[in-house]
Amino acid sequence: MTAAPVQTAPMQAKPTAAPAPEFRQQMGRVSKHSSVFFAGSVFTAAAGYLFKVYLARYLGAEALGIYTLGMTIVGFLSLFGALGIPQSVVRFVATYMATGKMDRLRGFILWGAIFLLLLNTVLGATLLAAGRWISVHFYHTPALQEYLPLFALLMFFGSLTTFLGWVVVGYKQVARRTVVTDFIGTPLMMILTVLLVAAGLGLWGYISAQVISSVAVLLLLLMLVWKLTPPGARSLRGRWTVPENEVLWFAAVLFGMSVLTFLASQADKILIGFYMNPREVGVYSVAAALVAFVPTILQSVNQIFSPTIADLHARGEYRLLERMYQTLTKWTLGLTVPLAAAMIVFSRPLMRVFGHDFESGWPILIIGTLGQLVNCGVGSVGYLLLMSGNERRMMRIQAVTALAMLGLNMLLIPKWGIIGAAIAAALTNVLINAWYLLDVRKTLGLLPFTRSYLRLVPPVAATILMLATIRAVFRSGYLELPTMAAGLTLGYATFVGIALLLGLDADDRLITSAVWARLRNRFQRAEADA
Repeated sequence: MTAAPVQTAPMQAKPTAAPAPEFRQQMGRVSKHSSVFFAGSVFTAAAGYLFKVYLARYLGAEALGIYTLGMTIVGFLSLFGALGIPQSVVRFVATYMATGKMDRLRGFILWGAIFLLLLNTVLGATLLAAGRWISVHFYHTPALQEYLPLFALLMFFGSLTTFLGWVVVGYKQVARRTVVTDFIGTPLMMILTVLLVAAGLGLWGYISAQVISSVAVLLLLLMLVWKLTPPGARSLRGRWTVPENEVLWFAAVLFGMSVLTFLASQADKILIGFYMNPREVGVYSVAAALVAFVPTILQSVNQIFSPTIADLHARGEYRLLERMYQTLTKWTLGLTVPLAAAMIVFSRPLMRVFGHDFESGWPILIIGTLGQLVNCGVGSVGYLLLMSGNERRMMRIQAVTALAMLGLNMLLIPKWGIIGAAIAAALTNVLINAWYLLDVRKTLGLLPFTRSYLRLVPPVAATILMLATIRAVFRSGYLELPTMAAGLTLGYATFVGIALLLGLDADDRLITSAVWARLRNRFQRAEADA
């Protein structure tokens, strides 16, 4: 079997030939759904930050470490409970919709759901059997055994919600999925957790709340998928088709990449658990969770840009794809800098909020944030390779970097503990994104950087100066939370103000005009309703 044909001819340096109306339409769709996803991510992160503070203070570093170790077992088995199928949905649902292949669409969704249901039932039993040995002999944490049944349920329902969520993304309805997962599922989980932990159930209550909220999200996503699926593919009476060889190959490649991604993203926690203790795992996991929020804008863009890449590549709209990539990457980097700078400047008080046991994790916050800035600076390079039929190249890169990540962790964690793990993760992040960028340039002729990036330098410098000044002036422990909130707000205000003052290029003005028009229409509708 061979991968899909790849467009290797490099594109022209100037993307101005892309049709303005279609560019406006595509960017409008991306900005609309990305903004909703970003709002959901901001809501989840803001509520999640306070929620993690609550958990850290009530459960402690050791309990959070036990939870993290359990999730590494769930994450590993979930690789085999997915086999690349959920991630394949984005490409092939979008492709079948664009080409009108309703039989293929119906068969893919039904086959995927049934296959995952049966497979994860078997893996749940495997988790219960193997998890006991891992808890005692590998992690040296017998207390983990108590929670294995809940972790098995969490894995089972999580695999199905992930699959249905990606089906919704394949329909380019990221906003609707965000409403279900972020605005309904997350608050429900938090409320249930508070109630169960307050009732004295501790970590058992936290994991139980996650299981219950997963069931609720699963039911809502199931109804949403049914509603979004075209009538021609919705009927169970139609012809069921088995997945094409191209689908199976793509899923197999994604499975391989998922294994490599797991090694790259979880090797640090696994080895910290092996070499050290659950408390250190708990501190590291809290810092890593904060670092994971840095690329939120990039993740928001990727949610809708990924099926757009598949769509434009299938239709041969390469110049339009280049123009969108360059514009989206510049805005992604620019709007990420104030958040990243705030997390670096306020790293120590951010970690101290969780309790004095967690304050030692502030260097992890700085190191991880610097690595994520590189990730945001190159944009959607991974999805450009994946959605254009270059999954083999992507898998080769991930294989090398995963081995590098594993080697660095084994070398640095015994010497420097959790700081060594953070350095290994940041270096791997830089390596994989730089390599992705080189391959995108080689295979698709794309680079995100243009002269307009130079306009980011003054607002970025002013933002960093503003945050450093606020941190230097307001050092009182009693005002740390208000100071951090004010610093983040003023940092974004400074960046946006200076960026607008220096002027925008034609594509920037097109985007800002579309966003402003959408906001104005919403305000007008709100006033009319009032």
